[in-house]
Amino acid sequence: MNIRVYTTSWCGDCRRAKRFLEEHKLAFEEIDIEEDLRAAKFVKIANNGKRKVPTFDVDGHVFSCSPFNADDLKQQLGL
Repeated sequence: MNIRVYTTSWCGDCRRAKRFLEEHKLAFEEIDIEEDLRAAKFVKIANNGKRKVPTFDVDGHVFSCSPFNADDLKQQLGL
């Protein structure tokens, strides 16, 4: 499973999502949308014009987990 997580440094939901992934021993790539303008544009397009973080891209399946919800994330990841 290839997981990309689009985040910002100040986002509490992003920190909780990353902790969840680490606790479940899932490897992921983190992309800070404040440092990567193309990533910021991707997140806005994926979320109907909103900069929602964390936004996930899991093997091409893109979804937001904002506000963070562990049960929803488990379901999206098929855990």
